[in-house]
Formats: sequence, C-alpha cells, structure tokens
Amino acid sequence: MKRFSSLLLAAVFVAAGVIAPSVSVAADTWQIDPAHSAAQFSVTHLMISTVRGEFGTMSGTIEYDGKDVASIKVDVTIDATSISTRNDYRDKDLKSDHFFDVAKYPTLTFKSKKIVAGKDGAFQLVGDLTMHGVTKEVTLDATAPSKIIKGARGESRVGASATTKINRRDFGLNWSATVEGVGLVVSDAVSITIDLEAMFAPTVAEPPAAPAKK
Repeated sequence: MKRFSSLLLAAVFVAAGVIAPSVSVAADTWQIDPAHSAAQFSVTHLMISTVRGEFGTMSGTIEYDGKDVASIKVDVTIDATSISTRNDYRDKDLKSDHFFDVAKYPTLTFKSKKIVAGKDGAFQLVGDLTMHGVTKEVTLDATAPSKIIKGARGESRVGASATTKINRRDFGLNWSATVEGVGLVVSDAVSITIDLEAMFAPTVAEPPAAPAKK
C-alpha cells in the first residue's frame, strides 16, 4: 500500500507543474473516514480576534492508480448542517439565510480537476468548490501525507491536511454589518483547513461474530 503514499505524498492537494498522465490503470478507491476527518475554518471578528469553527460531518472518495498522481480524483461532500462554532446562537445564524441557508443548500462539495506537483512534499489540488449554490475553482495546498499504517481490521490508512483561503462573498455569503471606527463585524476572508483520514481495504474480512450466549 505504499503506492497511496505516492498519492497523498504526490497529491491530496498540490504545487508546481501539471504531471503528465501515464498508461491508464484501474484506480483504487480510498474511502474518507468521517469519524477522523473534518473541515475547519476561521474568520476575523471585529478585526481583532479569530473565530474558529468546523463542519464535523463529511464523506467521499479518493481514486488513484498507484503510479501517476495525475490519476488522482477527489470527491468530497460536507454536511452544512454539521457546522459548529461552539456557540448555539452563532451556529443558528450561520445556518440561516444570512449565511449558509442550510435548508436550501444542505451540502458543500469539492470535486478535483487537476493535480499539480510541488517540492519538498508539498502539493496542490485544483478543483471546484460548491457552496451556497455557487461553484468556484479553488486551489488547496497540502503538506506531505502521513505514512500508511494498518488499522484494526487490516485496512490501510493514511492522513493528510490541506489549506486554502476564499472570499465568502464569491459564494454569495454576503451578510455584512459594520461597527463605527472598526469596520466589518465578520471578515470577508475565510481560512480553511481540511484534515482527512482515508482507508483502503480490498480484502478486509467482516469482523468476527460475537460468541453465542449459552
């Protein structure tokens, strides 16, 4: 399973020149583990402090042929209703039509389009982010992935992190208020960090059945 270290070590989010595709080979499909993955974000409040939050529920897949990072395809879906900033009032406002309008747009998605390889274990993944009904191309910058390890049932696992910055107004998140002498209550710029753990288990058996009660 070292080939997926080439994947995330050569891809889950990237930087320098598009790598030419090689001979087509069937790709393995790695499943994102939602229990150990999350999308965090931060904004500036009143231009003096940072407020952080996260979307705690995500799912998706990473495809890779094991040889060429250009074969990587990432498809992630994030549950917009799982947003949390540790403040019920603020979370309710973020879910309203002031911001994400989760009743109308319950999910965010990211679908990769291009892989770009960088130096020293850094990478970029270029793709379409759809949020609040608006789709824009974004570029995620990633650090080198973790080493591949074996899970409790023999599955292979690997972790990776990626970051990007967006302008929330590009996605129609236009709510704004100002404070005299300060400016915006909430900054337009949003920093995003994605932490992923993915697993691959082509031949993992079902967990053993519990012993019968006597």
